[in-house]
Amino acid sequence: MSGSVKRKKICVIDGQGGGIGSVIIKRLKEVYGETVEIIALGTNAIATAQMLKAKANRGASGENAIVQTVTTADIIIGAMGIILANAMMGEVTPKMAEAIASSPSPKLILPLSQENITVVGASAMPLPHLVDELVDQHLKRHIVLDE
Repeated sequence: MSGSVKRKKICVIDGQGGGIGSVIIKRLKEVYGETVEIIALGTNAIATAQMLKAKANRGASGENAIVQTVTTADIIIGAMGIILANAMMGEVTPKMAEAIASSPSPKLILPLSQENITVVGASAMPLPHLVDELVDQHLKRHIVLDE
């Protein structure tokens, strides 16, 4: 048992009803259990509550919580709107988008958006398939589990 291995802190950020974040968190828990710390960051209290129901370890809501917490994240995950000022019907403030995009942490962004933006070349896969790809292919580059 290696006591010096620190759990990776994964910040899952979502807004509105927290549905996308909840799907991501459930899949992370299936694959990684308690070997990672999942922080639910909601642009509002409803989104945070839904992500906590999905078994995030901790959660916080609002601009200041997001701006402060992303500075300590090992990995940031969310839909494309989290890095777009005024996305999610205005819930993502310019300060939030700047803090997330400027964080030195790796960001795994799902190409989902309700904004008037098209990511050319991005897959039109349904959310569950995108989350599987995120966890099974991209996240593994950032998380090494003790065997």
